[in-house]
Amino acid sequence: MASSSPVSSAISVRRRLTALTPPAETRFDRRLGKILLHATEVFYEKGYEGASMRDLARSSGMSLSGLYYYFESKEKLLYLIQKHTFSTIVERLRDRLDEVFDPEQRIRVFILNHLEYFLTNQKAMKVLSHEAEVLKDGFGAKIAAIKREYYRICVGLLDDFKAAKRLEFSSRMAVLSLFGMMNWIYTWYNPRVDPGAEELSRGMGDIFLRGISATAKGQSACTKASQKRKSASN
Repeated sequence: MASSSPVSSAISVRRRLTALTPPAETRFDRRLGKILLHATEVFYEKGYEGASMRDLARSSGMSLSGLYYYFESKEKLLYLIQKHTFSTIVERLRDRLDEVFDPEQRIRVFILNHLEYFLTNQKAMKVLSHEAEVLKDGFGAKIAAIKREYYRICVGLLDDFKAAKRLEFSSRMAVLSLFGMMNWIYTWYNPRVDPGAEELSRGMGDIFLRGISATAKGQSACTKASQKRKSASN
């Protein structure tokens, strides 16, 4: 169980987040953002394997030679899409966590931040989910490092919650279950019948937090009962 206070832990999380924050946006960054948006559309429609550099050039309005000048391969474009996505999520999360210190609310902020981005960028979410294993070697390692850091941030928030509520449960299992809930909403989300990100994150947060709290209390009760039986038998 984590022993640090919510405030000191919040500072630690802020430091980790700051290390992932991209520099101020430039004109090239804005141009790059548009190219990545078009590339995301192509990967969404055709899949990574089915998309060609010619398709990507045509969609972004660049010549094929011009696209190759800036991006030597479609793997580089997929890498930049993933890097841009995770960096944006982390930057927004940093800003929001700066203003919240309650352990439960910080988890809810994490959920809201994640859902807001992906409901606004559902095509990017599908590309990231379906092409998660495509990147290899250097590109793959760099994205994996960002994902690990994002995972660790979530684990830290769960550890703070456990310490504040005096609960015991597997942070790893809880975090991976939470990502499972959040990352696959693109397979079922329908804006005509499902609520927006704020209401959806509130409901998902309730299910998640009540679930891990109930599980932790149930495990504690079972442990005490087992200890009592052992004590009685002795």
